[in-house]
Amino acid sequence: MPMNPSIAEHRVFGRPVSDHDDYDDDVVVVREATQYPSMALIGRFLLAAIFVMSGISKLTDIPGTVAHMTQAGIPYADTLAVVAGVSELLGAAALVFGLLARAGAVGLILYMIPTTLIFHAFWSVEGKERMPQMLNFMKNLAIIGGLAVVAGFGAGRLSLDHLVRRSRTR
Repeated sequence: MPMNPSIAEHRVFGRPVSDHDDYDDDVVVVREATQYPSMALIGRFLLAAIFVMSGISKLTDIPGTVAHMTQAGIPYADTLAVVAGVSELLGAAALVFGLLARAGAVGLILYMIPTTLIFHAFWSVEGKERMPQMLNFMKNLAIIGGLAVVAGFGAGRLSLDHLVRRSRTR
């Protein structure tokens, strides 16, 4: 049985909403108070960590990266090894600082799709190597999911994107 709107306490995500707020019964309002900016910051840092480590690893061992890419059949591996390392570091910086975070997340997603399909093609591997490749494939899908959240919702209030947007509105 629906509650009488004249006596019911309006709640959004379990938090009371006062009568003087712009509340419409037909629309669910998500207020900034329901966000957790520190969690978004921690999430961005954790997503960026793997790209920082991987980018530094690629750039400090370019011959090893080139050999790994060549073994996977990637053409122009010497050039693409540097591009991959720099791309990972730039994408990680975008996430850490929250500057162009959506663009950085989309760029990392576009980078992760082919690398996941090429380097973790568990369906083409037999024996003991299949399970680790499948786990790495699934890990990459989870990372892509986290990046999609950043691309969809932005970096949050604790970011340079938020500061820039806020200074433009004043």
